[in-house]
Amino acid sequence: MKEVSVYDAVGMVLAHDLTQIIPGEFKGSKFKKGHVIVPEDIDVMLSMGKKHLFVVDKEETDIHEDEAAMRIASAAAGKGIRLVAPGEGKIELVAEYDGLLKVNTALLNQLIDQDEIMFATIHENQLVKKGQKIAGTRVIPLFVNESIVEGAEKVCQSGRLVEILPLKQLKIGLVTTGSEVYTGKILDAFGPVLKKKFGDLGSVVVNQLFSDDEEEMIAGCSQQLIEEGVAMIGVTGGMSVDPDDKTPTGIRKAGGHIITYGAPVLPGAMFMLAYIGHVPVVGLPGCVMYSRVSIFDLIVPRILAGEIPTRNDIKKLAHGGLCQSCEVCTYPNCGFGKAY
Repeated sequence: MKEVSVYDAVGMVLAHDLTQIIPGEFKGSKFKKGHVIVPEDIDVMLSMGKKHLFVVDKEETDIHEDEAAMRIASAAAGKGIRLVAPGEGKIELVAEYDGLLKVNTALLNQLIDQDEIMFATIHENQLVKKGQKIAGTRVIPLFVNESIVEGAEKVCQSGRLVEILPLKQLKIGLVTTGSEVYTGKILDAFGPVLKKKFGDLGSVVVNQLFSDDEEEMIAGCSQQLIEEGVAMIGVTGGMSVDPDDKTPTGIRKAGGHIITYGAPVLPGAMFMLAYIGHVPVVGLPGCVMYSRVSIFDLIVPRILAGEIPTRNDIKKLAHGGLCQSCEVCTYPNCGFGKAY
């Protein structure tokens, strides 16, 4: 960037906005940063009190910030992303529909390792709403060399940096364990909570079965729900270290493979994730019933989005897995469940 006389600026590129004020008529940007100055501009600029201007030299191979940012955003955007250009060289990436945000952090690190490129996102694995801004990008200088943009595009060729996965609308079955509920000594309070939680995510609980604390009965209920065509099972009760809690054993007897029994999350430490064939089974501890947010909100949306969480995925939740139980809950606009 350099300062030149307005008379010598023809053909050069303006390095900043110029504001024009006409009392009672107009106040705003008359010339935008990046404007290529033409002879007709000189008298207007002089009338604005501009005898000298800050300009930048532009090589023939250079690309303006607006075009560069749009090309980078287009290369990075996967499904469910809409691009918006608010101006000043920035491009915003906005959700086209409700869903689960995924960010390829390895690609993101490679992209921002390129000189003169800025790209920022919100945390992944959270539910986003249609129209929500989830990322933004720009280049640092007013003009960048073509090679910079091509390098960014090449990085994004190996995968989409950001995308939104829609949640599947699944039929959910519930198995509620516990002799106190099974015998009718207390009223089940977990079922209504889960019906609402799954309903809020677009799925529906089609059946709820009750089981005593017996392995065979838990297994039988699970198998019955699968025969009825449910695509996911939620198991409540029996998710503790009490010797008469038989849920994990019952799921194994039903043919289940347990991914994890226990999660580094509070609330949600006694969470279980298993699969009976291709059907996910989530063992939900009591905290899911009374906590505003819990392990349910960190894992179930990912399953509904088609992911198959691994034990390592669950372990990663340790960093950020402590809910602060704020008096006014702002989740997901907080650190809960955010590993990075």
